[in-house]
Amino acid sequence: MNLLCFALTLILLHGASRERASGHDDVVKIGAIFTLKSINGQVSKIAIQAAEKDVNSDPRILGGRKLSITIHDSNFNGFLSIMGALKFLMRDTVAIIGPQTSVMAHVLSHLVNELHVPLLSFTALDPTLTPLQYPYFVQTAPSDQFQMTAVADMISYYGWREVIAVFSDDDQSRNGITVLGDKLAAKRCKLSYKAALPPDPTATPRDVTSQLVNIMSMEARVIVLHTYANTGLLVFDVAKKLGMMSKGYVWIATAWLSTVLDSTSVSLPSNTSNSIQGVLTLRPHTPQSRKKEAFISRWKHISNGTIGLNPYGLYAYDSVWMIAQALRLFYDQNGTISFSNNTNLSGYRRIGYWSNYSGLSVINPEKLLAKPANRSISSQHLNHVIWPGNTIEKPRGWVFPNNGRQLRIGVPKRVSYRDMVSQINGTNAVQGYCIDIFLAAIKLLPYAVQYKFILFGNGLQNPSYYDLVNMVASDVFDAAIGDIAIVTDRTRIVDFTQPYIESGLVVVAPVKKLKSSAWAFLRPFTPMMWGVTAFFFLLVGAVVWILEHRTNDEFRGPPKEQIVTVLWFSFSTMFFAHRENTVSPLGRVVLIIWLFVVLIINSSYTASLTSILTVQQLSSPITGINSLISSSERIGYQVGSFAANYLTEELNIPKHRLYSLGSPEEYADALEKGTVAAVVDERPYVELFLSNHCKFSIRGQDFTKSGWGFAFPRDSPLAIDMSTAILTLSENGELQRIHEKWLSKRTCGFHSSENEQLQFNSFRGLFLICGITCVLALLIYFFTMLRQFSKKSPQKAGPSNRCTSRSARIQTFLHFVDEKEEKKLKRKLEDISSNNYSREYRLRSISKRVQVDISQEAPSS
Repeated sequence: MNLLCFALTLILLHGASRERASGHDDVVKIGAIFTLKSINGQVSKIAIQAAEKDVNSDPRILGGRKLSITIHDSNFNGFLSIMGALKFLMRDTVAIIGPQTSVMAHVLSHLVNELHVPLLSFTALDPTLTPLQYPYFVQTAPSDQFQMTAVADMISYYGWREVIAVFSDDDQSRNGITVLGDKLAAKRCKLSYKAALPPDPTATPRDVTSQLVNIMSMEARVIVLHTYANTGLLVFDVAKKLGMMSKGYVWIATAWLSTVLDSTSVSLPSNTSNSIQGVLTLRPHTPQSRKKEAFISRWKHISNGTIGLNPYGLYAYDSVWMIAQALRLFYDQNGTISFSNNTNLSGYRRIGYWSNYSGLSVINPEKLLAKPANRSISSQHLNHVIWPGNTIEKPRGWVFPNNGRQLRIGVPKRVSYRDMVSQINGTNAVQGYCIDIFLAAIKLLPYAVQYKFILFGNGLQNPSYYDLVNMVASDVFDAAIGDIAIVTDRTRIVDFTQPYIESGLVVVAPVKKLKSSAWAFLRPFTPMMWGVTAFFFLLVGAVVWILEHRTNDEFRGPPKEQIVTVLWFSFSTMFFAHRENTVSPLGRVVLIIWLFVVLIINSSYTASLTSILTVQQLSSPITGINSLISSSERIGYQVGSFAANYLTEELNIPKHRLYSLGSPEEYADALEKGTVAAVVDERPYVELFLSNHCKFSIRGQDFTKSGWGFAFPRDSPLAIDMSTAILTLSENGELQRIHEKWLSKRTCGFHSSENEQLQFNSFRGLFLICGITCVLALLIYFFTMLRQFSKKSPQKAGPSNRCTSRSARIQTFLHFVDEKEEKKLKRKLEDISSNNYSREYRLRSISKRVQVDISQEAPSS
């Protein structure tokens, strides 16, 4: 409150100067403008007079000066409010408390801006009354922005998505509802309808009835009532008569209702009390303090029990004290404004705007402020509510529009793939995979849904699914069910449920069976794979020969014999049948890595060859969508599918290449006769088609990813509930059982030949590791040979026969590398001879010890 008092002191400069110039320094005049017949007007008058008395009873506050507060009754009249303000401004008033409404606050703020007189209001809470535009207007209570944020939090907490607002058509109510719409949009909720009533208190029962009857025909059942006491109670009385206070409705009233309950709950008529049962309302929070408790305890005495205290009475009391503290600060500084903090101020600290610090909670804000802000869903808590209709079950917040009439469900009248959805014997009844899923899902909803199926299509060809979806968006149908693909264009105009089956476009083309041949064993690998494998066999053999040649006799001999050795060693590793031992460490490392690669290649080859020889193989020049795009052949598609649009708009295939087909029989006929090279369709259709036509096969992978769902109008809450039901069907296995009932058909046991071949890319990592190992081993070996050659070369080359040419030097090095390494051989022979000598020495020692033992035992015997 210190900051508010200090700001108010700056505003009071001109008013205080005028007061001193008038020569009445012992009296400080303050004006107040209220409608005394209203609840807030009555409570405010008592609170302001009590504050005036308390301030004047303490001479320390204003240094012996007295407050003189004059209250003007505006009597719900804007003209009287203006006249009262002008009267105060002409009588050396230093501040005005009021007005009671935001409409008058907008008008009077322009006056006080020019005359530099502060205007304080705790009931004109229009969010657009900002200090930037009206620097001399001070809101001493939280603006409606705070309570609208709380209302939006509450709606989001209960999971409602659409809200109807009923409000008085004045500045405060209208702008407050605008803020509510913004807050709801931030939480992905929607203000679906705004019902404006004449300004309070001029609304009549006829005005209210007209709006509420209109609301009854709408889908949303969450109603926010933002108005004043007279109009608000009238709305509830009419709603009670219309049956709108029954089960299924949600009413949220802003702070006006809590002030009525706080001030007149004892004197409310019984019919009014009954009409507000189950209504949620907000009450502004004021922190607890000893001064607040003392004032509340005095209230019954100072009000003579005529009216109860509400939060706006506390704000009125604090507003007077705010002016008094600001004047005290001004007088203490002798009219000199200082921006230093004054720690001697001990004003009332009840004014605080803590709304929405940590979202919704039943804990007092004072305790929440001591903790870090936490607006997570798990931290939001509200007590249990008894809703309209005397039920504790949370209303779902919406109903089917037009008084609960049957939902019009559009169903495609298919002529092909009737397992998906089809008409039963010329009746309006339908059946199929999609219908069973819809019926199973709707049984899981926590409420009954009345619906009727309406067939869409002429029965001669499959209908356009784009037209079907557009009819949902145009309110011809309330929903559309069937094999409807969820694609981008459709999601822009309707809402889809969770997909109940995965789908995607695939290519179907004629295929030929591959006959067994003498060269079938070559099929597991692609030509590139065969070439790379053969190259590495030779490479590893050559590398091992280089590493072993100087030290291993098995890798030495005449050139022809060594070539045979390298080839034999290389290819015998394929069967782990190599007989040559490796002596050098580098050779052993290379061989271990290579044997691991050979193991993987052998296993993969065996598995692939087994599959090729046991499963019939198919081949086709069409390998997928890319080969189809690059060709100039015609492409078939199903009538009504989105495939045609996708091929032309996304893949830029000319329309003249597309050929429409209506049934699986037309598919097969067109493919067999060569009318089309391939057909592009969604996978579920293709799987049904292939179950009866084994001459065709899917070529390549799905080149789009999507699913099938049910279409509802935008922002339909039924779409959300149906999505939840579909997820439940998936979790409990019912979705799979329905799939097996309708779509689990026999499939041909054919495989695409190109998919069985093992590609080089699958083994690229293994060959890379092996190649790096060979290169590193050769580099280490090369540098080792250079170091040995550099040490040995000066000893062998004398001054008379030193080679000076580079070629001779290279020949000498190659000869050095080719010759057998004698040092290691001699070292091995020496090790062997030393081992034999030590063994012979040990045998002699043992024999001498045995002879001594025998000689010692002989006399005793």
